[in-house]
Amino acid sequence: MSDAYCIQINELGGPEVLTKVSMAPREPGPGEALVRQSAIGLNFIDTYFRTGLYPVKLPFTPGQEAAGTVEAVGEGVENVQPGDRVAYMGTGTYATHFTGPAARMIKLPEGISEDDAAATLLKGLTAWMLLFEIRRAAPGDTALVWAPSGGVGSLLVPWATSMGVRVLAVTSTEDKAELARKAGADEVIFSHEDVAGRVRALTGGKGVDVSYDGVGKASAEASLDSLKPRGWWMTYGNASGAVEPLAPGELNRRGSLVMTRPGLYHFTSNDDDWRRGASALLGALKTGTIKAQIGQDFPLEKAADAHRALENRRTTGSTLLRP
Repeated sequence: MSDAYCIQINELGGPEVLTKVSMAPREPGPGEALVRQSAIGLNFIDTYFRTGLYPVKLPFTPGQEAAGTVEAVGEGVENVQPGDRVAYMGTGTYATHFTGPAARMIKLPEGISEDDAAATLLKGLTAWMLLFEIRRAAPGDTALVWAPSGGVGSLLVPWATSMGVRVLAVTSTEDKAELARKAGADEVIFSHEDVAGRVRALTGGKGVDVSYDGVGKASAEASLDSLKPRGWWMTYGNASGAVEPLAPGELNRRGSLVMTRPGLYHFTSNDDDWRRGASALLGALKTGTIKAQIGQDFPLEKAADAHRALENRRTTGSTLLRP
């Protein structure tokens, strides 16, 4: 496979450190499958590894999700076979080929494309975690959703509204606001406004039950100020940088708030949890509750350009890298 390559990080830094490197796909061992990838999902966590916010051993191949066609399987593999279309999460998917545990690969049913799967798997499972696993969303809840037109937000908004949640979306431009409204947001607040003040006005002074906040440092104070007593702040991303340390007493002062900083891998650490989440996601896709929102794609060898677009807020929905 002389055409096989991966994108590698040999030093920490900006997008320019992403380097194309020839590779030989690893043959699958027991319990593994080798996949020729057709679509790779881009996620903010990829930039955290690149910059060193999340430490990794170098050299490192980024990438957390992808989809493609199985080319070979190792001993003992029964759930997939060569020719199957599959999607999966796993470290090192910025490559033409991926070899990993077959138990963590899910066969794609008819009607769900590899593009849709790669665009939604990690982001959709993150939405599933937020809505079902940490604190189950309930009809009558009011939620603040930051970055509603982003990868997670574009799935979180329609999934939440399908559960009877009133969504107040916070975004930066009118174009993104229109996307949020089309996804089901009841109200849109612009990030340059007094977000907490607008939330209070829209909720009769009560505040929201939960803030789904993937922005991080820049949105932290507004999230806290927007919550009702005993409200939940789910700070799940660092798009604007890591949140500053917060004294526990501050949560009490604001009304016995609950703060959590979840990571998806803690909620999919065993095969049963992974399959349960993946099944819920595929079910939501098949019924049309959520839809893949692919805003743009880039050739895999241009991964640096994709990182620049993501970090400069020039993307909407999900971004794919194509080998």
